[in-house]
Amino acid sequence: MIPRGVEVKLRHFGLLALIAAFSFPGWASDRFAVISGYVRDAAGSPQIGAVVQIGAPSRKVTVFTDSSGFFSAPGLLPGIYSIEVSAPAFLPAIFEKVGLLPGGEIRLKVTLNTLLNAADLQPRRANAEGDDWKWTLRSAANRPVLRVLDNPVSDEQQSHDLKASLAFLAGSAAEGYGSGSDVSTTFSVERSVFSADRMGLSGSVAYGDGMPTAILRASYAHSLPDGSGPSLALAARRLAPSDPYLGNATLQSLALNSADDVALGDVVELKFGSQFETIQFLGRVSVFRPYGSINFRLSPNTMVAYDYATSLPNEPVDNVPDNAPAESSEADPRLSVVNYATQVESAHHQELNVSHRIGENSTVQFAVFSDRIDNTALLGAGEVTAAGGYLLPDVYSGTFSYSGGTLDARGLRLVLQRKFGTDLTATLDYAFGGALDLTQPDVQLQQARQWINTERRHSLAAKLSGTLPGAHTHLMASYRWVSGSALTPVDMFNRSPGQADPFFSLVVRQPIPTLGFLPAHMEAVIDLRNLLAEGYVPVMGRDGETVYLVQAARSVRGGVAISF
Repeated sequence: MIPRGVEVKLRHFGLLALIAAFSFPGWASDRFAVISGYVRDAAGSPQIGAVVQIGAPSRKVTVFTDSSGFFSAPGLLPGIYSIEVSAPAFLPAIFEKVGLLPGGEIRLKVTLNTLLNAADLQPRRANAEGDDWKWTLRSAANRPVLRVLDNPVSDEQQSHDLKASLAFLAGSAAEGYGSGSDVSTTFSVERSVFSADRMGLSGSVAYGDGMPTAILRASYAHSLPDGSGPSLALAARRLAPSDPYLGNATLQSLALNSADDVALGDVVELKFGSQFETIQFLGRVSVFRPYGSINFRLSPNTMVAYDYATSLPNEPVDNVPDNAPAESSEADPRLSVVNYATQVESAHHQELNVSHRIGENSTVQFAVFSDRIDNTALLGAGEVTAAGGYLLPDVYSGTFSYSGGTLDARGLRLVLQRKFGTDLTATLDYAFGGALDLTQPDVQLQQARQWINTERRHSLAAKLSGTLPGAHTHLMASYRWVSGSALTPVDMFNRSPGQADPFFSLVVRQPIPTLGFLPAHMEAVIDLRNLLAEGYVPVMGRDGETVYLVQAARSVRGGVAISF
């Protein structure tokens, strides 16, 4: 016989156990996570019976694919996992540092390659998906957090085993010393390795006297299923001789750039990295440039980002054709000389911005920023020499670099962007901040540095970009107005969708028909900057002739870009 008091307690305990037994599955379903996906070969055929091993420090799970190539591993605890997918006759596919949140699910698209696939040099092409507007976390250094993509690329396109491009360009960029020759060839080759890794080789060769100007860059990147991952790049650069007064010194540099991109679910993305560069020019100097950003997704339509950068952005995003190879932006020293001694520009930029999407076709961004640039490399226009040891001329473009001292300013930015239909995008960009200006007119260039100070300026830019129907010609026209005289642009680190060159600029990209059996896409490119030659501030050169300090020099570039 069980005493009555004990029987009541046992009944209560049994009732509590029964409630816990029924409630635990619901609690567990909210906590446990799932990894699933499809496994196919390079031709897209499902792989039956492929082994999927999912590992974590505490446990390992093995599952197999079904007749459709699908696998699923439910009941996983939140944490960091590594995944290896293997099948007979195929190379294994490995995914590392896959993060699972409580109750979350990650779905993978795994492509298994054979040794023949790895050695196959034939590019595979796929049609782009029709998602013209895409809301993305953008965490690359000096890049916008929010961007409306005019030409989105599908996942299949991004996973090509081989990508290659080639461009033939004529005309100098007219950006001071280091602008490059009047004629150059750029190339880029990128190859996927074991589906999750990519290796690339790119460069540019410009033609001139003696050894040609050349840039060569090798890169490696590991991609995780969520798009994040580490990367490493090594870039070497050699520029043409500068000037007889500088002993025809040739610039040579070697830069090592390392970066990592970490995604914490769908809410936070971190990007951090650094560049170490050693430069040989009138002596040897080394520089270290760290950078980083953190992006928070507050809601499906709102993101907040903090950016830190120590070098100026290299190239406006809209001025680069889709299939033109990159010009090794990791190795881009900005130099000037003072008393025949090399001055390397040193920058520090901090920015806090909020981006919000309104409906499907509009975006707005508000940002506050703080900039400090030491040994600012100002741009000048005119035929000069390095006599006196305070100018660094570019032998091809008729421009030169001049040390303008220190820019120290804080400011704000407001960007509005609206897409009208599928072929036209309009952007307005307002900025208020500091710019260097010459406060004393009619001065000798040699003494101008002492009269260059930071002044407050307003800036307003309007930009239209779109594609003409029928001809498929892509046009981007912009005009940036400044409230007064200035030697540098306002908001120099702007990489938002509203970024635009000073004054009137025009970029035209025209697809060129190719023969059907050629696996290539061709474009003719014309890039016109400061076409009206505005913003030229006159100063007296060493020989008594007038030269100019400018925000942007007038330049005309054009060529043909081919992608495979």
